[in-house]
Amino acid sequence: MQEGLPPTAEDVVNDVVIVLTYYAPYVSGLTNVARDVAEGLAARGWRVCVVTSKHDPALPTHDERNGVRIVRAPVLARVGKGTIGINLTRMALHEMRRSRVANLHLPLIEAGLLSRLSSVPVVSTYHCDVTLPPGLVNGLQRRAIDRASAGALRHSVTTVVSSEDYARHSRMWDVIRPALAEIPPPCLPRGEGRPGFRDGTGFHVGFLGRLVEEKGVEHLVDAFRALDDPGARLLIGGDYLGVAGGSVVDRVRRHAGDDPRISLLGFVADERLDDFYASLDAFALPSVNAFEAFGIVQVVAMRAGVPAVVSDLPGVRTVVGTTGFGEVVPPGDVRELTAALRRLRDDPPDAAAGRAAADEHFGVEAVLDAYEAVFTKAADR
Repeated sequence: MQEGLPPTAEDVVNDVVIVLTYYAPYVSGLTNVARDVAEGLAARGWRVCVVTSKHDPALPTHDERNGVRIVRAPVLARVGKGTIGINLTRMALHEMRRSRVANLHLPLIEAGLLSRLSSVPVVSTYHCDVTLPPGLVNGLQRRAIDRASAGALRHSVTTVVSSEDYARHSRMWDVIRPALAEIPPPCLPRGEGRPGFRDGTGFHVGFLGRLVEEKGVEHLVDAFRALDDPGARLLIGGDYLGVAGGSVVDRVRRHAGDDPRISLLGFVADERLDDFYASLDAFALPSVNAFEAFGIVQVVAMRAGVPAVVSDLPGVRTVVGTTGFGEVVPPGDVRELTAALRRLRDDPPDAAAGRAAADEHFGVEAVLDAYEAVFTKAADR
């Protein structure tokens, strides 16, 4: 096949190639979206390839998981949460030349170059703006990623966003708007777990996610400690060891102090997640900035019959707004977060109705149908 020309039928190896910085077994909201779309389409008979960084040197360069072929590019260096390595660009272009359509998951520093050099239609999934602490290096990194994202979005036939609410508040809105497609992340339902994490019959609040700056977990700890309820428990699950950009676990521990009602569980393995959600009376997502654009875990909690209290952030607030199953509070407002927890404790919403609403609006099959339609239309252009 000649460079720059679309693949012929004989050249095509992949129906879709998905490109992103981190992929399973790394765990994050962005990673999980890409994984669930990839594996969901593979289960429907699509030939799916993922090109990603080898974030852990112990991982194989070539791999297959649940019907998805994975190609991992060695990392030359890391800058904050991102990786640097020309191998990813080279490997991605090789697979793109053998695909019907390419799906770039942004933010991705290589996205601008990949979209310009692609010989096949590009669909971008724009997850969120990059938000970094003040500083010269961080400022340069943010501007570089924004330029890459803007370039990729201009060259995309479709831009998928988790919600138009988030997209309208994004720095990329002007380049998202012309080709916007709103598709929520696939949110897998949990099974009927056993409440193995419960400690007594008191009000149990849970958090699940990476312990990083944007999650605002210390505000949840402060809000929980203001509950005058000796029987209450706060279960904090999530990785704080292998976290890109570093974790804030020490800060969370300082805020927790010696309160025996608060437990840091660390990473909760997938086989124990059903038990985790079954142990909760309320789920909290206290994010503090726009790096959180949706919050898949709140939908997972709702689909397990657990109401959520979430921050009033674009995209994040849409789930409670759609289902009515929980509370929305100003980000970082400890007093309002405490009041919301009290309301969920003292007057819990109807769990069956909340679960049904979450199932209706955020079921996996509808999401896969939408992605399948977008990719098919793009490939047929």
